[in-house]
Amino acid sequence: MNDEATILLDLLDIERLEDDLFRGIGSGGETSQRIFGGHVIAQALAAAYGTVPDRLCHSLHAYFMRPGDPSIPVIYQVDRARDGGSFTTRRVVAIQHGHQILNMSASFHVDEDGWNYQHPMPKVAGPDTLLGREEFRAQHVDGIDPKHRKDFLRVRPIEMREVDPRDLFDPTPASDVNHMWFRMADAAGTSPQMQHCLLAYASDMNLLGSSLRPHGVTWFSKIPQVMTASLDHAMWFHGPINFENWHLYSMDAPFTGRARGFNRGSIYTEDGVLVASIAQEGLVRPLKPK
Repeated sequence: MNDEATILLDLLDIERLEDDLFRGIGSGGETSQRIFGGHVIAQALAAAYGTVPDRLCHSLHAYFMRPGDPSIPVIYQVDRARDGGSFTTRRVVAIQHGHQILNMSASFHVDEDGWNYQHPMPKVAGPDTLLGREEFRAQHVDGIDPKHRKDFLRVRPIEMREVDPRDLFDPTPASDVNHMWFRMADAAGTSPQMQHCLLAYASDMNLLGSSLRPHGVTWFSKIPQVMTASLDHAMWFHGPINFENWHLYSMDAPFTGRARGFNRGSIYTEDGVLVASIAQEGLVRPLKPK
């Protein structure tokens, strides 16, 4: 197991302080300036799972309220809202510096049989034909401020391969449709609950960027043009997760307006089974020229 995978798995193995109170590590995630949104969602889900031993999450709905501080731990308080015959509901509040940074509701369901139907997976280039994130970034590192290059090139535990990557520094307007393959080889052998937490973590990757594509903007544009932040995040789990294998994250952004962008995602196994759906609204605020 590589060091970055160990760090991520440790992040999601949160510490129980009391029956319904947990503590998670704030540093070491996808970003270093503030806590990555998927990091807090995944830890909040792990906290909820600490009180639900016998069924799996089928949906979660979260609101981001304040930026997370990676220099200190995050405290997670779980409210056991309901324990029903088929469904269990939990509310989780993430706290730093005495303030909420995220609150989340999650629902858990016993395993039941029912009808099966899904939309087909989009036909796109397979992962073996695409550049990995580290290879792609290595080709663009000269455009990054030297003081940020080490972090820019840092190996991450989630392997990513974009189907249609854009020029990082001088992008042109493109379709909001946004496909990416991802996996974490070291997820092999982890519990179903940890597989859910890993996919929840990864589901925040590149999603908000779908809203930027039609406007010819990236986070690395030569002239800063946009302020972004995730505002909320919803996720539905449809089937078993084996994140050690390749999954296609198919995203789009059907609306941008009033300084917000709405983004959707569907996650498929490599053989086309839909295992999760995601929706997120984010701040997409144009910056005024100085």
